[in-house]
Amino acid sequence: MFRLSRLGRVGAIGAAVLLAFTAACGGATGEEAQTAGGEDESLPLIYGVYATPLEEPWDGAIHAALVSAEEDGVIRYKHVDNLNTSDKMERGLRDIATNEAPAAIIGDAFAAEEAVRRVAAEFPDIPFAFGSGEGPVEPNMSVFDNWLQDPAYLAGMLAGSITESNVIGVVGAMPIPEVNRIINAFVAGAGEVNPQVNVRVSFINSFFDPAAAKEAANAQVAAGADVLFAEREGVISAAQDANLPVIGMMVDQYEDAPEHVATSLIWHMRPTVDEIIKQANSSPQAVDLGEFSFMIAGGSELAPLNENIPTGIPQETIEAIEQRQAEILDGSFVTPVDESAPRGSIDAS
Repeated sequence: MFRLSRLGRVGAIGAAVLLAFTAACGGATGEEAQTAGGEDESLPLIYGVYATPLEEPWDGAIHAALVSAEEDGVIRYKHVDNLNTSDKMERGLRDIATNEAPAAIIGDAFAAEEAVRRVAAEFPDIPFAFGSGEGPVEPNMSVFDNWLQDPAYLAGMLAGSITESNVIGVVGAMPIPEVNRIINAFVAGAGEVNPQVNVRVSFINSFFDPAAAKEAANAQVAAGADVLFAEREGVISAAQDANLPVIGMMVDQYEDAPEHVATSLIWHMRPTVDEIIKQANSSPQAVDLGEFSFMIAGGSELAPLNENIPTGIPQETIEAIEQRQAEILDGSFVTPVDESAPRGSIDAS
C-alpha cells in the first residue's frame, strides 16, 4: 500500500529534495558561480547553468538533485543562475566550457534553445544535458523534461474530490507541450472523480513572474475557483490570502503554506542526473532522458496529502488516489499524455 497521507508519513525523498531546494535559494545569481560543497579534484565537475533564479522550482529541482549527488561524494558541483536572455546564456556557457572545462553541463534551454545548441556544437567533448522541448543532437547534446503527468493526474483526482464549487483554477507558464501535458493530466484526473468539474486555466506567458501568477490566481478565485494548482510560483500566496487549498509544483511546497498546500507534484531529477554523471565519467552521448522523470522510474511522485487543509480530505479520496498510484507503478494504468492547449485556457499576461 502506498500511504499518501501527510499525517501518516513524510516522504523521505521529497523531504530531501525540499531541503536541497531551500538551500538553493541562497545560491549564485547572475554570472557569479559558486560551489555547493567541498572541492575534490578527483571527482567530475558538473556545472549547472540556469536561465531563471533558483527560487523558480523547475531549476530548483535540478539544482537539488545535483546538490544531492555532491553530498553523496560522486561529483563536484558549481552553478550559475538567472542567465535570463539568450545572449547571457550563450556567453555564460561559452565562458564556462572554455575556462572551467567541466565534465558535463546541465541546465534549461527552453528560452535559449539556439544558443545552447550552438555552444554545445562548439564543445563536442563535453556532455551537454538540457531541459528542452526539442530532440537530442549528436554527438553530445542530450535532453530531458519534467514528465510529471503521473503525479499531475493524481493531484487532479484530489482537486476534483475536494472542490465544493466545482471550479478549479490553474495558473501555468504558457501553452507549450511540456506545460500542456501536465495540466491536461491534472484535468483528466479531476474529471475522473468529478464529471461536473470546470477547470479554468490561465497562462502568464512567463516562466517566472510571481506577481503575475498571483494576479491570475486571484482572478480565478474571483471567478469561483475554490481549489488552485500552482504550476507557477506566486499562486500559493493567493491561496493563503483566500484561505483555499492549493497544489504545489516541482518540490514539496508544504512548508510554504502548511495550512493550505494540499500536496505537490515532485520532480526527482536524481535518476536523470545519475545518467548524466555516467556520461561525465565516460563519453558524451545524445539521448532523450525523458523516461527517467516518469513515476515508474522514480523520477516523480505525489507529495504526502495534507489532511489539515481547509476542506479536509475524505478517506475515500485518499484510498482512490493510493489505488491509482499503485496501478501507475505496476504499469496497469498509463497516464494519457496530451500536449495540446488545454480547453478553457485564458491568456492572463
